[in-house]
Amino acid sequence: MKLHLVGIGGVGMAGLAVLLKARGHEVSGCDLGPTPRTRWLESLGIRVFAGHDPSHVADADMVIATPAVPSDSPELAAAAGRVKRRGEVLAQIVGERDTIAVCGSHGKTTTATWTAKLLMALGEDVAWCIGGETGDFPVARAGSGPLVVEADESDGTLALYKASTLVVNKVEYDHPDHFPTSADYYACFDTARRAAADVVESESLPEMPEISPLLASLAPHNAKNARAAAEVAVRRGHSPKDVAQVLPEVVSELPDRRFQTVWPTPRQNGGASVRVVTDYAHHPTEMACAVAMAREACKGRLFVLFQPHRYSRTKALLSSFPAAFEGADEVVLCPTYAAFEKPVEGGDVADLYKAVREALRIPVRLARSCDEAWVHARNSMSPGDMTLLLGAGDIIGLAPKVVADCAAGLRRPEPLRVFIGAGTNTWKSDLSLDVEYVRTSGPAGMPGAELVARRPRLVPWMAGIPGTVGGWIRMNAGAFGHSFSEALEAVEVDGRWIPASECGFGYRTSSITGEISDFRLKDDPDVVDGTPSDFLARRPRFPAGTFGSFFKNPPNDFAGRLLEAVGAKDMRVGGAYVWERHANVIVRGKDATPSDVLALASLMRSRVMRRFGILLEPEVRGIQ
Repeated sequence: MKLHLVGIGGVGMAGLAVLLKARGHEVSGCDLGPTPRTRWLESLGIRVFAGHDPSHVADADMVIATPAVPSDSPELAAAAGRVKRRGEVLAQIVGERDTIAVCGSHGKTTTATWTAKLLMALGEDVAWCIGGETGDFPVARAGSGPLVVEADESDGTLALYKASTLVVNKVEYDHPDHFPTSADYYACFDTARRAAADVVESESLPEMPEISPLLASLAPHNAKNARAAAEVAVRRGHSPKDVAQVLPEVVSELPDRRFQTVWPTPRQNGGASVRVVTDYAHHPTEMACAVAMAREACKGRLFVLFQPHRYSRTKALLSSFPAAFEGADEVVLCPTYAAFEKPVEGGDVADLYKAVREALRIPVRLARSCDEAWVHARNSMSPGDMTLLLGAGDIIGLAPKVVADCAAGLRRPEPLRVFIGAGTNTWKSDLSLDVEYVRTSGPAGMPGAELVARRPRLVPWMAGIPGTVGGWIRMNAGAFGHSFSEALEAVEVDGRWIPASECGFGYRTSSITGEISDFRLKDDPDVVDGTPSDFLARRPRFPAGTFGSFFKNPPNDFAGRLLEAVGAKDMRVGGAYVWERHANVIVRGKDATPSDVLALASLMRSRVMRRFGILLEPEVRGIQ
C-alpha cells in the first residue's frame, strides 16, 4: 500500500513510518520543514515533502494523521475517506505481533526506552516505536523480535490496544481535552488491561533483590521505571542475575528532555559555574519529581521556568500545580502553549500565576514570553545556581540560546533604552531584563499639572491627568474627547525637531521612540469651552498607585463599560486590584508586584474577549 503520513517529523509519526516501511509499504510523509529527524527518515528510504499540499496525498491508499494536525488541513481535506489516526494504525500493528506496550500518565518514554535497551542487551532483536530519543538511540527500529511501543492515551486510542504485555505506569487524570471526566480517563486504561495477555503494574511490583541496590541509587520515579523494565525481561524468561548485570548501563542515560542537562555541555563539564536543565514534565506529578531532582542537585538557588501545556490541562489540574514547585527558590511562568486549543476560562497562565502566587511564599513572576523568562534567569544566576526549564511547548526551543548565552559567560547585552516621563503610563516588569529606563529630561519632563496651570485655555481637559508632558506627548494622552496632540506644533526628539504631523499620533499612541527634550505649542489653538477647574470637577480622583485608565477605549465603545459588564471590579491578583469606582483602573495596593498587575490585566482582557469578542488594547506601555 501507498501510505502518506501528515506530520511525519513528530516523534510518534516518525517511529510509525519506520515500522510501516519494514512491513513492506511504500511510505511517504510531509511536515512544515526539514529537521534532523526528517533527514534521518530520508536516509532510511522514506520520502519526506517540505510543507503541506493536497498533491502529496493524490495517489495514497491511506493517509495517516497525527492529532497535532488540524482536521481541516489541506492534505486531510483532500484525503477525505482515506484518513486514519496514528493511534489506530499503531494499535493494529500491536495486535499483530509480540508487543510490549508501555502506558500510564507518567514515565512512558523512559520505561519503554529502558525496556527496549534491556531486551537488546539481553540478546533479543528488538523493534520499537517510542516517543523520544536517547543519544544515538532513535525513535524507532525495525527488528525481528518483540516490539516495544510507547502507548499514548491522549486521544483514546489506547483502548484499541491488544498487547502481549501491557506495562501500566502510574495513572492520574490528564488530557481533559479528550476525557471529560477522570472516570472516562481511567476507563481507557481498564479497557487496555482487559485486552492484554499479560499486565505489569509498575506501581505494585514486589522487590527484586538482585537489582535493589541499583534502584536505591535512582530517583524514586525512575526506580519504578527501571523495575518495570526488569519485570518485563524476567517474564520473558531472562534471569534476574542476567538482568542485574546489564541494567546499570541501560539506566545510565535518560531519554532526551528528561532531566537533560543543557549546560554545561560535555565539553564544558567541570568548568561551568551554573547549570541549566530541561525537562518535558508538564503534569504536576512529573513536575514535582523534576523539581525534587533539581533541588537535590542544586547547591545554590534554583530557578524554575515553566510553560503550561494546554488551557484545558491548566484549568483541570490548577489546584495541583502550586505544590509541584515546592523546593524552588523562584518560579517564572511563561504563556500557555495552546497546542491548537482555544483559550479556556480558568486555564490561562494568569490563572495559574494567581494560584501559585497565593499558595507559595517564594517569588513568583510572570513572563510575556519564554525568551523573556530565560533572560531573567540568565541575568539573575550566580555561581552554583541552577535553572530548570519545564514544559512540553516552546520552552524546549530555548536550548540553543541557553548554550550560546552560557558559553558567552552570561554577559548582558547593551540594554534597550526606554524613555519615560514620570513613569505613570509605563508598566515595568519585575523580571531582570535587558532594559534601561531613562527619565525624560528638559522641558518635556515638567509635570503635566504645571503646563495646565501655565496654559489653562490651551489644554484645560488635561487637568488632573497624572504624569509629565513627555509622557503625555509619547502616549498622546487626553480625555473628554480631546488629545494632547491637538495643542502641539512640533516635538524635539533626540535633538531633532519633528512637526506634530510627522509624529504618528493616534489614539493614545505615537511613533516617537527617542528622548523628548522639548516641544512647541500652537500659537493659535482652538479654544475649548471650560476651564481646568471645570474638567477637574468632572474627573474622578484616582487613588495612589494607579496608571490611570489602563485600557484604551475600543471604537464606538468604552473600556470601562465593557469591564464593568464582566464584573472586573471584583477582580484581584496578589496586591493588585480593580478600583471599585472605575473598572478600567488597576490599583497597586500593598505588596503588589508588576507580575500581579500583568496577570490581573490579562484576566480582565480575557473576560472581555470571551463576553464581547473585543480584545482590549492597553493604554499603559509595556504590557504587550
